[in-house]
Amino acid sequence: MAYDAAMSRSPWTVAIVIAEDAHAFEYACVAEVFGLPRPELSPWYAVRTCGPRTGEFGTRVHLRLVATHTYAGLDRAGTIVVPGWRPDIEVPRQLRRKLRRAQDEGARLVSVCTGAFVLAAAGVVGDRTITTHWRWADTLASMYPGLRVDPDVLYTDESGVVTSAGSAAGLDACLHLVRKDCGAEVANRVARSLVVAPHREGGQRQFVETPMNRRADDDGIAELLADIHADPRQQLTVAQMARRAHMSERTFARRFKAATGTTPNRWVLRERVRLAQRLLETPGLAVDTVAARSGFSDPQVLRLHFKREVGTSPTAYRRTFHGQQDAG
Repeated sequence: MAYDAAMSRSPWTVAIVIAEDAHAFEYACVAEVFGLPRPELSPWYAVRTCGPRTGEFGTRVHLRLVATHTYAGLDRAGTIVVPGWRPDIEVPRQLRRKLRRAQDEGARLVSVCTGAFVLAAAGVVGDRTITTHWRWADTLASMYPGLRVDPDVLYTDESGVVTSAGSAAGLDACLHLVRKDCGAEVANRVARSLVVAPHREGGQRQFVETPMNRRADDDGIAELLADIHADPRQQLTVAQMARRAHMSERTFARRFKAATGTTPNRWVLRERVRLAQRLLETPGLAVDTVAARSGFSDPQVLRLHFKREVGTSPTAYRRTFHGQQDAG
């Protein structure tokens, strides 16, 4: 286990920070990995739950969590995990102070989803790159302009600070920590017991909802966008698109960029990739078939643009949704 032997904290003690109106699923993910007794694996982690007080706390789904320790319970923990936290709730001064002290004493600090807002508020991130759920990435970056926020990855791990994306990505980060502490074989055994993949390919981009961008005050562009969105397989040149929008090519290019923020060709490629994603989420279609049905000339062209836009391969993307193994 990669801890400084001189540290005053227990490397096998994991403290989970509890807050009112929390996300129960994220706490459960952390507790399931570290807190479930595993007598066949030794040593194993001891988990404590820490809040501003002991006792019960409400969650956003009407379940109750119990803090067995106050924030004083953070003092001996080698790993401190902060699950999701409402960004509009101020982080208590005592918790911020405890996290800074823990970092100074060599503890590992971990966040799940919007728990990254707590680490940022405590000032323990420094110049590290961190992540959070893609819906909150821009908010985090705007609230703390000096931070480097990567909205794509499932988790980050830099110099003792580990941050993960949306709720389920907390499992990825926790299994990553088990892998670092105990080795790949143990991490794989834990993953199998949870019936999850030991390691997921790709980042958050494969789960991001990307709405079609259009300006309501540009009817010519909006009508064309809707038509292409309905069938992105259409093989249209920029000149043909301009004619359909009743514009010169120069005017069309300028107004298209203003309406969408990108070029016509790039927008069409993105629409084809979105269609390919939907097709890959449907069982039974070969990648060759997906490429043809989404308007790509061949599977290699699909793979190139899919990787660029989604951050993973078509085959890996399909495995994420269906667990299928194939040669696509």
